[in-house]
Amino acid sequence: MYTVPKLKSYTAAALDKAVEKLRAALNDEAKAVKNEADRKAFRDRWMARKNGVLTQINDVWLKAAPKDAKREVGQRVNQIRTLVEEEIGKAEDSRVHVSAGSSAGESADRIDITLPGIRRPLGAEHPVIKTVHEIVSVFRNLGYSVQEGPVIETDYYNFEALNFPPNHPARDTQDTLFIARQEGKPQRERLLLRTHTSPVQIRTMEKMKPPIRIVIPGTVHRNDPPDASHSPMFHQIEGLAVDTNITFCDLKGTLDHAMKALFGSNVKTSFRPSFFPFTEPSAEMLVSCFICGGSGKRGSEPCRPCKQTGWIEILGCGMVDPSVYGFVGYDPKKVSGFAFGMGADRIAILKYGVDDIQLFFNGDVRFLEQFG
Repeated sequence: MYTVPKLKSYTAAALDKAVEKLRAALNDEAKAVKNEADRKAFRDRWMARKNGVLTQINDVWLKAAPKDAKREVGQRVNQIRTLVEEEIGKAEDSRVHVSAGSSAGESADRIDITLPGIRRPLGAEHPVIKTVHEIVSVFRNLGYSVQEGPVIETDYYNFEALNFPPNHPARDTQDTLFIARQEGKPQRERLLLRTHTSPVQIRTMEKMKPPIRIVIPGTVHRNDPPDASHSPMFHQIEGLAVDTNITFCDLKGTLDHAMKALFGSNVKTSFRPSFFPFTEPSAEMLVSCFICGGSGKRGSEPCRPCKQTGWIEILGCGMVDPSVYGFVGYDPKKVSGFAFGMGADRIAILKYGVDDIQLFFNGDVRFLEQFG
């Protein structure tokens, strides 16, 4: 066991030799530490305030050193203190690692089957997104592919290429949200928030040749003040089919099948004339009210969703106007097609019996949890 010797010489060489002997003794004693009792004895032997080795070195070496050698001795004492603290720190670290390792091993080997399981809370699809997926799924089963496009569009794709004349009311800021500071650009290059997903039809026809069968879900924006039935942002789903010899009968058959898949095989469909700039002829499609069964009454009460008529307007549709083909390089004498569009939010309102569209966008978890 190391005993602190008295120094006979205070030269740098003699001091370094004494430090090396102490370092060797410190390393040997550190290696001999095997358990917690050894660690405590090792720490007390070297760092105890009354009779620890460091205290002895301070008394025997530093205090006894001549005045002109105190600086050299003081440097060596500080060096020894650092060495001792490092070795004791290593011993403490090894104790922590051994303890943690044994605890981890015990935990890994033991499973307490009486503990309750950890239930992870599962989210649910938003009712509007769920409705979008249901509608898209119906048309995917019919062989349609899904296409998407930018929400910020140009006037050309949103209006001009869809046969909206320059003086059409939809181009007015009362209906359309235009991006600021676009006045210096040509009208067809001005940016806006798309008012429908129809621009994706043009973009797709520019890139692809017939046959085309696509369905286009996405968000659209219109300058509508929010109320129970209107929102400046809502979800729309449009479809397009272009091929040779497509007729209005194909349009009616496709949409009739889709509505039966969505609302049940008992619903009936009806078409009435309408007008859209990009289709000719155009129609609005109605389905028999799937809430009251087309009777217009729910028991003794009038049916509010269908306004007692037994019919609900569900979407707009029509045959693609031949002038639209001119913007994408199609020959209207060789191809024909139909397009349709519906609001997913409105269908979700009908399906889930919601009376205010704003509830879908307020982010109230209490409301959304009902659809989990």
